Amino acid sequence: MVAATSCFYYAAPSTYSLCKTNHLRQNQLRLGMFGTSAATRKPRIGLVMCSNESNESNESTESEDGWGIQDFIGGDLVKFDLGKWLSDVEEHKSLAIYTPHEGGYEGRYFTRLRYQGYYFLDLSARGLGDPETTLTKVHPVCPAHVGKQPIARWYFPPEVDFRLSVLPPDAKGLIVWVIEAKVLSKAELQFLAILPELRPKVRVIAECGNWRKVVWRPLKEAAGLTEVALSN
Repeated sequence: MVAATSCFYYAAPSTYSLCKTNHLRQNQLRLGMFGTSAATRKPRIGLVMCSNESNESNESTESEDGWGIQDFIGGDLVKFDLGKWLSDVEEHKSLAIYTPHEGGYEGRYFTRLRYQGYYFLDLSARGLGDPETTLTKVHPVCPAHVGKQPIARWYFPPEVDFRLSVLPPDAKGLIVWVIEAKVLSKAELQFLAILPELRPKVRVIAECGNWRKVVWRPLKEAAGLTEVALSN
């Protein structure tokens, strides 16, 4: 319970995302469902910024009422941030992703990586055991024996190394997609964050929590490794 609580703290979305979401929600409640002006009742399309930086460096496609073009042409189907998603996967190599509670939205990001030539290793953090041992070392597994068979122990090859050995020649790499990663401890998240450095063809996506929409950030930041690097 302590590990899960500490992990949830370190895996919370960034303050920029919180500020932006609260700003948009306040405008929606103040101006009505369709983002219209109280005086003219006509949509006002313009550019806004949601941070303290200048307008020149933070232009977006959102209206000044907090609405964007995706709210009018089916933003739930057309994901305008898929390009940013692919570039962040290649740049950071390990990401902490936060998805809505109802689920299903992450499938489009999953599929886009598959189109790029990646193969997937889907894992659940619950019952994973020690990530380092399971993913990169020969590890024992005890099957259920229902009380009649003798307790046996089987040894399995490293999950990541085995998948890498059987990848097709034209494969771009291997995505280790970990669901329910919010139950992992800080040390376990840190290992997942540095796994691409140990295995260069591996990328890690860890579902570290939930949010109102799909957002992500570097897994090293969520695990606290950036703070260690700055202090050193």
